[in-house]
Amino acid sequence: MQETFGTRFQRLRKRYNLTQEEVAQKVNVSAQAVSKWENDLSAPDISILPTLADLFHISLDELLGREVTKTEIIPKDQRKNIDDMLFKINVDSAEGDRVRVKLPVSIIKICLESGVAMPSINGKDILSQIDFEKIFALVEQGVIGELISVDSADGDKIRVTVE
Repeated sequence: MQETFGTRFQRLRKRYNLTQEEVAQKVNVSAQAVSKWENDLSAPDISILPTLADLFHISLDELLGREVTKTEIIPKDQRKNIDDMLFKINVDSAEGDRVRVKLPVSIIKICLESGVAMPSINGKDILSQIDFEKIFALVEQGVIGELISVDSADGDKIRVTVE
């Protein structure tokens, strides 16, 4: 079952040892408003959300319950076999193209070894800027999660994740 905003908010507030009154003062609302948020009777105004995220030292995505992929190094004795891992590339181009690639890491290794070039997207070589050999070397050392996050000046968004 997915955690509600109220439950998540209360957990965060308590983690930082804040009372409802203290949160209310920091965001200029009543303690009753904070209580209603925690009981899922209402939600904070959208203009307050960035302040709440800053208060809890988290992103807006995390505050709103969106899954955030974190990068971590897995100890050698706890790593998955590379053949069981997935390599994901998500590209949202400024022109509206959405590309989602999900491949076993072992296939990426084969492509690298055979010199296969990454495809262009909407005529752009967005992925050619990424050194996939270095990414694979990181994966071999136990690094997983979001490895690359690029928001270009042209409006292209690229995310490379290994899980």
